[in-house]
Amino acid sequence: MVRPVDMFNIAKSGINASSTLLQTTSKNIANVNTEGYVRERTTFEGGILGGVGEPTTERVIDVFAQNQLRRDITKVGEFEVYQQKASAIDNLLASDANSIAQGLSEFFGSLQTAADDPSNLSSRELVLAQGRDVLRRFGTVSDFLEEKEKEVNLEFTSMVNRANDLIKNIGELNNAIQVASGDFGSAREPTTLMNQRDKSIDELAELMAIEVNDSKSEPGSVNINLKTGESLVLDDGSFNLIEISSDADLGRKQLQLSTEFSGAKNDTKINLGETSLGGQIGGLFRYRDEILAPTQRDIGQMALAFADAVNSQNNLGMDLDFQLGGNIFNLPEFVGVNYPGTPNGLPVTGRVTPGSGELITDADYKVTVTSVTAGVPDEVQLEMLNNDGTPKMDASGNPVVYTGITVGAGFSELPGGLEIDFEAAGGYSVGNEFLFQPTKYAAADIELATDRPQDLAFASPLRVQPDSDNLGTATVRQVTVTNTTVDPALGADASAFDGAGGIHGVAGSPSATVGAPAEILFTSPTDYQVLDSAGNVITNVSGVSDYDNLLAQAEASGATPSWPASFSALDDYPGYDLSLSGSPRAGDSFTLSYNANGVNDNTNALKMINLQDEKLVQVSSDASNEPRTLFDAFSSVVGNVGEKAASADISLEAAEAMKSQSQEWFDSVSGVSLDEEAANLIRFQQSYAAAARILSTAQDMFETILSAAR
Repeated sequence: MVRPVDMFNIAKSGINASSTLLQTTSKNIANVNTEGYVRERTTFEGGILGGVGEPTTERVIDVFAQNQLRRDITKVGEFEVYQQKASAIDNLLASDANSIAQGLSEFFGSLQTAADDPSNLSSRELVLAQGRDVLRRFGTVSDFLEEKEKEVNLEFTSMVNRANDLIKNIGELNNAIQVASGDFGSAREPTTLMNQRDKSIDELAELMAIEVNDSKSEPGSVNINLKTGESLVLDDGSFNLIEISSDADLGRKQLQLSTEFSGAKNDTKINLGETSLGGQIGGLFRYRDEILAPTQRDIGQMALAFADAVNSQNNLGMDLDFQLGGNIFNLPEFVGVNYPGTPNGLPVTGRVTPGSGELITDADYKVTVTSVTAGVPDEVQLEMLNNDGTPKMDASGNPVVYTGITVGAGFSELPGGLEIDFEAAGGYSVGNEFLFQPTKYAAADIELATDRPQDLAFASPLRVQPDSDNLGTATVRQVTVTNTTVDPALGADASAFDGAGGIHGVAGSPSATVGAPAEILFTSPTDYQVLDSAGNVITNVSGVSDYDNLLAQAEASGATPSWPASFSALDDYPGYDLSLSGSPRAGDSFTLSYNANGVNDNTNALKMINLQDEKLVQVSSDASNEPRTLFDAFSSVVGNVGEKAASADISLEAAEAMKSQSQEWFDSVSGVSLDEEAANLIRFQQSYAAAARILSTAQDMFETILSAAR
């Protein structure tokens, strides 16, 4: 038999339970539009005396759906940043206004026009104007990429600061949830705090890939680790701060984890693999390392190869003032950056070795001092690096390293087209390390060296004239000029040109007995003599089978006398050669002289035009790889960036689709359904009314009993 007092307790517990259920439903309905809100549910256990037991209010959440949603949030964050940044560079390179290929085409086209009338100053001025336009295009692209680098670094700092704030906030919420759980007991979760923590975790997941696990030692807390395993939020609420650091390249940010423990526990720092972080930070690092930095260096490499090739060819010609050609472009010098551990105040300067622009790669150059005499380096090691500081590998998978390189006073040549100068008088020591980045900003630093159209050296400085009395059919097929260096001291680079409108006689040549080659005299169709301008025989050549490069043949097989050893001791002396076609006869001769008054000669201009088809751009640091033309190199850069941008578009669409599915899965469990809550509201209202009716019935019964007792 149920006593009235029992009915009072049952009714009271029923009313309280229905009231709690109504509160939970009302809260769900009120927060239907609250970002990060998770639907709550109240459950009860049966009471011992027939009533309703204590309520338990908790969030309705599927951990698997939540973790999948966070992984998809990370993917979208990564590809969104990557795609946005990649598209900006892709659009720049695809723009006709900034197309380097178009600028190069117009430059070589103007050369062709000028070659048709080499004495026309207007045509020459157009060549300089187009050269200036090519530099503008290189500079525009390079400046844009440099600004993007600065922008990326600012975004790194902003994102890392935001990540730090979120990590700190999650740690504080962990502590707050533990305290609140102790206050509420097991009947009710601190759901508002947990929602705030989940919202912060979701925001952190957008920035980087993380793994979230419930703490075993601290109920209610969560541990957060990077995907690579490093801890961000720990059991005790302490957290690791992400720091930004730099190596020798001050423009290249790196990440470190730095702990902040309280008490006697020692802090530590851990380097992170930036591209494996995922999220917006990982996408930004991927964009920098896969697109921005390589494109910077590729554009700089092309600019240096182009400018150096034009300079080298112009140096091999004769200008409109009948002087040996000079540089058309000024190439920049590069300041070596000291690695950590190398003292400041040890200046090292680098530059492209003149004439070796085609050897420059897209690598960064790490120079390490391996031997020092009296505080000055005399031997160094060179290591080729990728833009991220890792070693470049050759075809066999080995790092590209050159050891035992001798250096001295002034600029010393290194492999890879670079030469360096240790400027300080002393203070260097073994182990000093310096970083050179010859291609990173070079495209914006190249300048036009002259505004005089007369300085364009369109003519060959050497003229080969057949004797008017020649009886054979031999004609001049090709005159090759490879060196025009004027050096009265006759250093290793000296040519036979004296810089005064002539070539060396006996007095100026390396030999004490003969001057530079000035005549080829055939004594038979297969034999010839090489003579200087005074008629002295330099050497005799016998039994020739072809008439290609006659001076080179003379050096290789000349006898009685042999080719002067003093000529061969120099790198490239006399610096010219000739080839014939047809058949000479005995007595035929060909005179070699400076091309005085060669106003209408376009020989060197045609060779400049041919540079557009020359393979001037190295593909890699492996010498076995075949270089590319300027146009092929630019096409490769555009294609590479375009491919990555297109791939990022596809990846972003796929990631967004996955995130949408995960969001629907999560919302189907944890989201508020107004239809469901409205039905619950009616049901709980009815249960509340029914419990109230029990209370009134119990009251009537109690009054009846009291009346009977009276």
